Amino acid sequence: MRLSQAEFEGMSHPARRFFHRHVEHRVFLWLGLDVAGKNVLEIGCGNGYGALLLSEQRPASYHGVDLMTEQIELAQRRELPGFSFSAMDATHLDGIESASKDVVVIFGILHHIPAWRDAVAEVRRVVRPGGLFFFEEPDRRVIALWDRCFDWGHHPDAGFRLGELEAAVEEAGLSIEGRRVLPQVLGSYRACRSQ
Repeated sequence: MRLSQAEFEGMSHPARRFFHRHVEHRVFLWLGLDVAGKNVLEIGCGNGYGALLLSEQRPASYHGVDLMTEQIELAQRRELPGFSFSAMDATHLDGIESASKDVVVIFGILHHIPAWRDAVAEVRRVVRPGGLFFFEEPDRRVIALWDRCFDWGHHPDAGFRLGELEAAVEEAGLSIEGRRVLPQVLGSYRACRSQ
């Protein structure tokens, strides 16, 4: 699902970058995010700020995907050597080989995807056995409250409760090994594909 104009603009706001660097990324590091020398896929790469943060660890390869070509154009302007970006639907990562990624990262975009369970299944497909999946998401109740305050135009059924998300990840064949959860607000996770 495409972002509303308000949300698209919000993704480039300095407050969003601050939260991305000093909260989301730091929690992932606390959960064990280490992409040095690894093959990384970021789903929902947006304007490439997550790629910039991940570049600090020098991955062997990085590929960022986003549904919005406008976001891909912004990400490509960062000119990160060896980093690639492409417009792609997270529920159909057809251009990415199965079991080809050591680490998959999502900085809070699953709640934008109506068929988010299909996106989780695609993560399971593209991450190699023993590979890791780092993701963070807001609870559905926070999205509803945010929309009441800021009118960002989320679909009324957008998102999920965090328990529902955790169960879907486990059912897809990814074992949650670490979590940092603010109940009914925000959850950050590390999951592993066992086989």
